[in-house]
Order: sequence, then C-alpha cells, then structure tokens
Amino acid sequence: MPGLVRKLLIFAAVDGLVLQPAPPRNHPPAMQQAIKIDYRGNIGPLLKDRREEDTASVSLEVHGIVGLLKVAASSFLISICGREQVAQIRGKPVYKITDVALIPLASQADADKAIVAAKEHLQRHNKATSPGYEDVYSESDDDAIQSVTDSLDEESTSTPPKEVKDPLTGQKGPAQRRTSVAEDVMQRKGMYGRFAEKWFSKKGWTAQGRRMEGLSSEEDLVRKDMAKNVDSTIPKKEEQQTSLSSPEDFPVMDKAIPEPVSPEEIPKALDGPKDSTTITLLPKILRTTKMYFASGNFFFSYDYDLSRGVEQQQPNSSLPLFKQFDPLFFWNQHIISPFIDCGQHNFVLPVIQGFVGQRAFSMKVVDSRSNSIVIDSISSPDEIQLQAWPSNPTEPESSSGTKTNAPSESSNSKDFLLTLISRRSVKRAGLRYLRRGVDEEGNTANSIETEQILSPPTWNSSLDKIFAFTQYRGSIPLFFSQSPYSLKPQAMTWGSPETNARAFKRHFSDLSSRYGSIYCASLVDKRGTEAKIGEAYEKHAKSLNSSGGIDGQGKELGFEWFDFHYVCRGMRFENVSHLMDTVSPFLKSTSWTVIENDQAMQKQSGVLRTNCMDCLDRTNVVQSACARTALEAQLSTSGFAIDLQNDPSTSWFNTLWADNGDAISRQYAGTAALKGDFTRTRKRQITGALTDFGLTLTRYYNNIVNDYFAQAMIDYLLGRATDSIFAEFEADMKSSDYFIDIKKVRQAAIERCAGIVIEDKEEDLVAGWTLSCPSSANSLKTSTFEEAVLLLTERALYFCRLDWGTEKVREFEKIALDHVEGVVRGVYITSTLAQRHMDAEKNVGFVVRYRAEEGGELVRRNTRSLDSGAWTESNKKAAKGKQEDKGRFLAFKALPPRSNVTAGDGTEEPESEAEVVKGVCEEIVRVTNKVRKENAVRWNVGEGEGEGNDAKDTKDLSAEEKDIISLADAKKSTGYLEQLGYSLKKLVWA
Repeated sequence: MPGLVRKLLIFAAVDGLVLQPAPPRNHPPAMQQAIKIDYRGNIGPLLKDRREEDTASVSLEVHGIVGLLKVAASSFLISICGREQVAQIRGKPVYKITDVALIPLASQADADKAIVAAKEHLQRHNKATSPGYEDVYSESDDDAIQSVTDSLDEESTSTPPKEVKDPLTGQKGPAQRRTSVAEDVMQRKGMYGRFAEKWFSKKGWTAQGRRMEGLSSEEDLVRKDMAKNVDSTIPKKEEQQTSLSSPEDFPVMDKAIPEPVSPEEIPKALDGPKDSTTITLLPKILRTTKMYFASGNFFFSYDYDLSRGVEQQQPNSSLPLFKQFDPLFFWNQHIISPFIDCGQHNFVLPVIQGFVGQRAFSMKVVDSRSNSIVIDSISSPDEIQLQAWPSNPTEPESSSGTKTNAPSESSNSKDFLLTLISRRSVKRAGLRYLRRGVDEEGNTANSIETEQILSPPTWNSSLDKIFAFTQYRGSIPLFFSQSPYSLKPQAMTWGSPETNARAFKRHFSDLSSRYGSIYCASLVDKRGTEAKIGEAYEKHAKSLNSSGGIDGQGKELGFEWFDFHYVCRGMRFENVSHLMDTVSPFLKSTSWTVIENDQAMQKQSGVLRTNCMDCLDRTNVVQSACARTALEAQLSTSGFAIDLQNDPSTSWFNTLWADNGDAISRQYAGTAALKGDFTRTRKRQITGALTDFGLTLTRYYNNIVNDYFAQAMIDYLLGRATDSIFAEFEADMKSSDYFIDIKKVRQAAIERCAGIVIEDKEEDLVAGWTLSCPSSANSLKTSTFEEAVLLLTERALYFCRLDWGTEKVREFEKIALDHVEGVVRGVYITSTLAQRHMDAEKNVGFVVRYRAEEGGELVRRNTRSLDSGAWTESNKKAAKGKQEDKGRFLAFKALPPRSNVTAGDGTEEPESEAEVVKGVCEEIVRVTNKVRKENAVRWNVGEGEGEGNDAKDTKDLSAEEKDIISLADAKKSTGYLEQLGYSLKKLVWA
C-alpha cells in the first residue's frame, strides 16, 4: 500500500499552515509532498519552495494528522504530538494516541502561539517522564498538558514559574512537585477507584492490595519484560486512559487559565456564518476535543489495517490505507475528509477507538508423559515473564537492554504472543444512557468487535499457526431508553412491535452477513427493573425464528437468557461456567480462524453476541471466560495444556482482559469496569465490591453532569450533527437521541393519524404538519410542550396528540372549518432562559380561534376500551358549559427546520420556522375561505330558500400578524426561581 507520512513538521506561514514531511537526519526537506492549509481551511500542495525560510524555531514535529475541526466559522488542525507503541502485529507497530495539538487556522500569529505552547508542553512532558525524574506527582499534574486555548493566552509562551502558590491551601512549592489533599478532593471532586492512587505515594498500595482492589500491581505494570517492538503494553499513565465523560479525570484540564476565554479571543475564520452560542461554547468544544483524542482510547498503525481481522489483511494492496479501512470503525473519517477530498492521501491516517494490548509468554513442557507445563516466571509463581522478542529471536533482550536466557526450542519451550484488539463501531456511538438500544438501521449502542490473536513472536505462519477468535458485544437490539437520574432506572420501551421487529431483524441480518451464525447470550436479570426489556428481547428472538429466521430461509438465531446476578449471587462468579457449558457446542461448531502459510486454512463461521444492560461489566466477565476457553483449546492443538482459570502464573491473561474491559468501560460509562477484581484475579472479595460502589457513584455523576455535552461532541466529530447541536445543548443542557429518522417518524405519524381520525372516505386530506404545542388546550404556555399532529381536510381541522412511545393516537379534536373564527401568527417566545429560546426569528407560531359545536364532542380520547368514544351525559354537560365561554383556541409553535442529524440525501434547504408557520396559516385560511363560500352558495340557493332571505356572511378570513407572546411578556412571566435553577444547571453542565 502507498506509504503514509509518519512524521511531519508543522509551521505557520503568512498565508497558511505548512505541513512538511520530516526528512531523515542531515537530509534536506522533501518539498515534493509538502502541503499548505490556508487560513480559510483550504488544503492544497505547497507551490512555493519554503526551504530557505527559517522555520526551525517555530515548527512542531508531529506523528500524523487526526483531522480538521471546523466549528463556529473557525478551523483547527488536530495533529498527533504524543504516541505510545502498544503492540506489533506481523512486524507492524501499533500506537496509542497519548496527546494531540489543536492549531487554529486564523492567522500566523495565532498559529505560532499554539505551536510554541505545544512545543513547551512536550518539553515539560518529556522531562517529567525521563528516567531520572523523581516527581511522584508528575503523573497527575494537570499543568503538564495544556488546553489548546492556552495558545490564545499571551502568558502561555512564557517560561513556567519554578515556584507556585496553591490556590486552595496557600502552600508554596515547585511547580512540578506541588500537591495537596485539599486540591485533589475539591478540584477533582474526590474521584474513586484507581484515581485515588495519585493521592498517595508513587508506589501506592502493595501488589496484593492492588490486585484485591481490581488493579494491576506495580510488578505487573513495570517489571515485566516487554517485546522489543512494544514500548509498553500497559499504559504508563492511568490518567491518560480516563473517560471523555469526566473532564476532571483528564490530565489535559486547563488549569493555567483562571477563567473561561472570552469569545473575542477565539480565532475566527476570515468569513462564514457565525453563531453566537457556538462561539461562546468554543473554548469548551476545543478542550473537550483535546481530551477526547488524548484520552488514550484511540489507536493507529501506519502499515496495519486495525479495522479488520488478521485474516482479512491486504499487505500487497495498491490502495491507500484509508480506502481499505472498514468504515464501521473509521473514527476520524468525517474530520479527515478535507484531506481525502483534496487528494492528499499520504496525510490520511485512519484511527480506531477501543483497545489494543499484547502479551508475550513462554510455554515449557515439564513432563512429556503428562504434558504438564509451567510458565517462565521472574521471581514469584504468580507473575509471568514476558520475553522480549527482537528481530533475531535467538538473542532476546530484556526491556533494560540486557540479554536474557530465553528458553529455546531444544529445551521443549515455545514462545507466543497474545494480542487483543477491540474495535468500537461508529454507528450509534456515544455514552451510557444517552445511547441505548437500536436505531432504525439496526445499529446498536456500544457495539464492539473484539479479536484475540494467538501467534508466534515472529508472526511467521509457515512455521507456526496463527489463531484468531472474535467475539461481539452490543446493546439489546430494541428501541428503549433509561433515565440517567436513577441508580436503578426502568427500561422504557419505544415503538410498536412491528417497528421493533424490523430493526431487530435488520440488526441480526447485518451481523449474520458479517460473521455467519449468531448466538446471543443475554445476561440481564429475570426479575426487577431489567426483566421487562429482557422478556421483550427473548420474545423477539423467538418470533424471528418462527418467521423464517435471520435470513427468512430458516437460519435460526441462537439465544440463551442467563440471569448473571441471580446465578452468581453471593459473589460466586465462578458460576459463569454454567453458561459456558451451554454455549460450548456453538463455540466448538463455529471454531476460530487458523492461518498457515499466510492462508486462512480455517475461518470462524459464527460469533457469540454477549450483552447485559450496559454491555460492560457482566459482559466483560463472560467474554473473558470465552476467550480463556478458546486460548486453552488453541494451545492444546500444539500439545500444550494450560489452566488459565486456576493457575496463578497466568494472571497476565486476566490483566490483559481486565485492561480491555476498563478501556471500553471508560469510553462508554466514564469509569473503569465493575467486577474488575474478579476479571483480574478470578476472585470476588468485599474490597472489590466497595470499589465497585465508588465507581457506580462516579458513573452516576458523569451520567447527569458531563455526558450531555460529551455526547454532543461525539455526534459532531462523527458528522452526525451540525454545529447547531451546541445551541440545542446551551438551550436545554441536553443532547437528543435521534435513533430513528425524525422526518420519517413525523411523516408516518401524519399518515397514521389521518387513517384513524378521518372517518369519511370522501373527505380528502389537504395537508398535515407536526408542530409543538402546550400540553393542555386553551393555553398559550404550559410547563411542558409536546409534539402534535395537525391535519387539514376539505371540511375540518384535526388536532391529534400522540403517544410517541407506542405510536398510537392518544386523543384528537375535530374542528369544523366553518367554526374557525380567526388565525393569528407571530412571535411566540415561551422561555427566556437561553439565547436560542429568545430568538424572534426562530420562535414563531400561530393560534387558531374557533367556537365549539353545540352538543358536539370536543375531544375524543383513546382509553384502549370499547367505549372510548362514548358520549355520556357528563360529557354533554361539560361541553355545554364550555360553549358558554367566548370561544376556544389552539396554539402551535414551529419545530426547528431540521434535526441535528446530518441529512443523508439531497441538499434541499429546509424551510425556516417563519416560513413553515406562514405556509400553515395561508393553507388554513385558503381552505377555510373556500368552505365559507361554498356554504354561502348553498345557503342562498339551497332548497326552500327565498329571495328575501339574507345571504350568509361571506367575509374572508385572513391571518392576522401579531405577537402571540412577545419577548417582554415572556420575561415578565419568567420567575426568579426558574432563572436561578437554569443558571445553576448551566454552571454545572456547561
């Protein structure tokens, strides 16, 4: 495949940023591949030779480009300035992104500031991580990694002070060494679990104590010998793997800026539309973007396709790497697209989110008759020695550079590499509680493909076989949601059985086409809050099998409901073996992939799909058990027997899978995985349960405080939303879950309502709209608004309220057109808390005044009983009383012209709110006037009418333009408590 630029220099010129491949030492720059990004965000080849320019002092050396962030009419180049090698696959190194730099494309001065700030940060980081550095708190020093907004501060280019004063305690000390418990507790909000380790010494707890808490011991993390091509298979800084959901946990939090950067200081593009709300949130957008990509959750390789299994690699392909990359796992595809569109393929570096880890181990036969084995260890029987595999395997070296006496083939020993790759899907991507269940395309939340590869250190399949075993996890493939405000939230189902069945079948059809046979292991409870969604899952699985199976031709879906919490109650997690006994026949029949002589001699023919509610903690335990069974069977084919369940010398396997579970959990829930002590030690103890309680509280905090903005950022970075999503967040402090095409839902609602409420077959539907309205009739403003459907026929208006969860009409009201007395349209402001709610151009609506029909039924409600439409005497009395009023009215407010989901088809610009309201009112007036004229004609020439009779009034109805609720009136009706509540919420959320 064509080579990627592996290292490049970035410097600011007068007319743009120059990206120049870094040449080898003592070689001139290679200008043929250099490109320029001007300060409008346009990318093109560098036409002018810049080799004579002095750029050494302001250039930044980076390892690749993540993409181009365009927001609020500004552009920022995201580049990789920190990486860590975590594995080598087929001799190709795999890296984890540990730090990124965001360089503004506004002017040469602004870009220079960002470059200088990034270089100073890298120098401090390299000093802090150098071998002779003794700072025990350097791993948690938030000043070590700056926010991108630091580059906008004049002081960011100055030398850091040697001594600083703690703002909380007043203590003075070296800038790189200061710390205080008060600062840790108050500023970091007392994070639980492994984050508390930084409050104590670098050594932390004892090795045994750390393992009891579900953590990796120092010996596990530091003293093991790593492969020569692997710098570290365990993150040296746990803080770099923290979640996007909890900004306090990141070492990239901006402590240097005492207050938010004002919008005037944010670099802006030379032209383009500017949204005030998005500009205000721009500092937070930039900090979150930096934290997101520097969190240690993104991985890349210059030569190896991380998005595909080991048997699907195309090493001799002439296509660029990004074209071979599976779009399902291409996380920076949207933001790197400007480089793809302009043909600069050498700079397009695809990345995945998930986990990549690797362990090297040796097997040695002790007794050939019993085929028993031991694992080479260092100093204690519970630690495995990870041999260093150099390019010449006959002379292995340790991580310190000294040669080791590695077992040779003549001593009946054999060396292996175990590689673990987890790939998160970009479809329905997001955070816990904000992305649940399935969408209409069959994509489920937290969908992850995990591949376990057993190979020789040389990856030479002509000498030794390569084994690959794949598993899959994903949310329950039904429409449901859960509230983040409860520790034990109920699963709220959505949609009709038919809607769920379509998405359910599509999900498994896609999985089957990708993996083959599918077997589901559902680990949710059979009682309590999870029982309802678990029963629905089982019901749909049975229904799918009874209706032709996954493919409609009898291919059945395997399903097992294993009540994990009940079977493993009392912390007896070893009872997972009962589930393994059930799924073993499927795992044996689908087997795994075997590669010999670079050919797939055997392919895995199916996949086990595991889920619990979050697809995290219980799923981790079961997936590691399946992987353990597969690894034991694969080693047995080479004549080795191993007991990964009980042998203490195999703790490295547990640690590898526990690290995988922690990474996935941080990306979805904001903390390390629960039940991590069992995954690591195969024992469940009370200390682990207490740690889990702390992690649960941390998850709860993240779910209700941090996740909404983080979810908006994820949707935006993946191209699922426009930058209007930030205005929506600022208005409601929430982000919407468009798990289904909202346009299709609304159109289907209109058609459904028309089929139910229009009883006369000769009554033709003229138009239908979905609009926002107060939750009660005859009101302009209520505490809540809801979406409703308004239908216009040749005879009447039909106002329908729906139960959107069940897709049923809850109630409707029929208004004869000749009873319409007036239509008013204008500004309709219902809240003054956010700028979006006070925009007179976006907050418009209309009111329809009408008189109730004497003796008629005002509202018909669906009570799901046979007498739902019965007109009782009490109804008549109530209607008669209301008719004595001056009249009734219905108020409607226009919905936003488009959802925040990027349209996938067409480029037609939707109508604005004002245009929608104007069109609705004109249509109602037109049809109403037509009905009035027809009635007047019938009145004047009707049967039995004389010439002396007065003609019926035919005065045309017109839409009056008048403020429904003006901004001034809205401010008067907004209480102080409401304003205070919103301000406090904004302070915490934003």
